Amino acid sequence: MAADAGRTGSSVPRPDRTRPDRTRPDRTRPDRTRPDRTLLIQFARSPQPGRVKTRMMPHLSAQQACDLHCELLLWTARQLLDSGQGDVQLAVAGSPLHAIFRRCAQLGALELTRQSGRDLGERMYRALRRGLENYAAVVLVGSDCPGIDARYLREAADALRTRPVVLGPAVDGGYVLIGARQICPELFAGVAWGSERVYAQTVQRMRRLGLAWAELAPQVDVDRPADLPAWYALRDGAGR
Repeated sequence: MAADAGRTGSSVPRPDRTRPDRTRPDRTRPDRTRPDRTLLIQFARSPQPGRVKTRMMPHLSAQQACDLHCELLLWTARQLLDSGQGDVQLAVAGSPLHAIFRRCAQLGALELTRQSGRDLGERMYRALRRGLENYAAVVLVGSDCPGIDARYLREAADALRTRPVVLGPAVDGGYVLIGARQICPELFAGVAWGSERVYAQTVQRMRRLGLAWAELAPQVDVDRPADLPAWYALRDGAGR
């Protein structure tokens, strides 16, 4: 997630003065005033061949890489919905009308929203801040780390009982999960999104801001051809 391609940000994310643009599935709207609950947010990009999982090419064709993106997106949605750790929101970059998002909606009661912001950092900050308006804690994950399961999400939620921030590092230098009970835009400013320095820079900012944080076990993003065997083994073992 945090090592996903994006523009390097040097400025503080701008306040979001607009209401989020929402596209909802045809199902009961979740209760939006849950001060005792956790919100789980999944960040996802709308699938487009040649625009997603580009590091897999040419090992995979553009269409195969796009299919992989959809597989991982659906897998992550299942993990969040099955975890029982909180309400689930799917935050989309790009068009929310793709069939994969309808498939996600069919899995359970989740809310579909659009991401907003100039870069990945600002988009994450805005999503977390909006979530904290109605929830005691928010946990945000990407869509390319199949190792995020119910146990990992429970560990994140438990960590937030005693720390204002929790991070799940990625072995490539980014992070696969960020959770918060309180958040500030400075945490996401000046981070080289898409680089192997994302996690280290984020930790540096938390120290400067005086934020205590918890760290979970590192996880592997499925970003490169070398990551595929582990993903295939996990997927095939689950029979999906």
